[in-house]
Amino acid sequence: MPKSARVKRVKRRRSPVWARWLLGAGAFLLVASSGTLVGANMLLKSATGAVTQQSLLGAAQTTVERQHADIKGAKNILLIGLDTRPSWKNKEPSRSDSIILLHLPADRSEAYLISLPRDSYVEIPAYDNGAQKYNGGKNKINSAFAYGSRGLDGEAALSHGFELLALTIKQLTGITPDAGAIIDFTGFKQVVEVLGKVCMYVDEDVTSIHVGKDANGKQAVPYKTNSDGTNPRKVPGVTANFYKKGDHCFTPVEALDFARQRDLLANGDGDYGRQRHQQQLLKAIMKQVVKDGLNSPTKLPSLLSAVGKTMTVDDGGISLEDWAFNLKNTNPDDLITIKTNAGKFTTDIVPGAGSVEILSDDSLKLLKSVKKDQVSVFLQDHPEFIAES
Repeated sequence: MPKSARVKRVKRRRSPVWARWLLGAGAFLLVASSGTLVGANMLLKSATGAVTQQSLLGAAQTTVERQHADIKGAKNILLIGLDTRPSWKNKEPSRSDSIILLHLPADRSEAYLISLPRDSYVEIPAYDNGAQKYNGGKNKINSAFAYGSRGLDGEAALSHGFELLALTIKQLTGITPDAGAIIDFTGFKQVVEVLGKVCMYVDEDVTSIHVGKDANGKQAVPYKTNSDGTNPRKVPGVTANFYKKGDHCFTPVEALDFARQRDLLANGDGDYGRQRHQQQLLKAIMKQVVKDGLNSPTKLPSLLSAVGKTMTVDDGGISLEDWAFNLKNTNPDDLITIKTNAGKFTTDIVPGAGSVEILSDDSLKLLKSVKKDQVSVFLQDHPEFIAES
């Protein structure tokens, strides 16, 4: 299928990957409680209308032809979060702020969330999006989305940006994503609004550079930064939000704010800290949805709508029903979060790219273990790669 046709095939609706786990569990609960398949089918039908779907993986996939899925075997889903809400009114490229591989082993015993540092120094393949050509070369991995989307806007920018990022990861790891999703972390605020709160353990003191209050108690920005978000400088008279280490129940505003922070973390772990906190928040939201959302007929429709506004999904040809019922027994507690480089910085300064993160030999072995579906074996030998969750 030509790229132009793939880009035009947009706005079919399906549920995002992590939501399918929850919907599968919800469908199972409905069948078990009411003894009728009608309730489950109604839930699945509701889900298909909730989420934007379009082609994202493009040439990174072996095929884009949709067919009945065989769920057997290991599956890898590429999840990314963007550093801006992609309106592309001025056709300005957007970089991928968060890059996560969701690995489902063949035995479905567990599931793994593996975050790739956005500053990872990698080879980005040459790419032509129809508006601008990129000749290829080494750069930060989060630049791949920007190079793929240059000169485009809206759905075309989403599709081509994601495709080049997926091709970059495929070249780096040998992993062909089976599905993909673009996460709007701002949208998770709406999910938490439906739930009322999300509770989790905060593993280090976190000071916000984005949200605070002035002397009159009104919300204000507590720190100024450079245009690229670096070099935070305190704004006099504004008290920053502070999330103390320990158990915490976040409001919707606090949840989004917490997930964005990397500058003023108590452990000084920067982007690795933010990666870990985003993984923890995703897991906490999933657990809260299972606990308070799927069991609430009054909350479920609003929850599906909120989730639908949070993600743009390419389901890789696997139908909602196949995903939901295949993964219905997968529990959020089975998620293991993993950090590359064991959470330790290995940086270098590269002309034209600035400060970059060099993936260690062990991190490359981790990614190869994903390709071979041997993550559990790798973690037995490298327990330091397991993040707190």
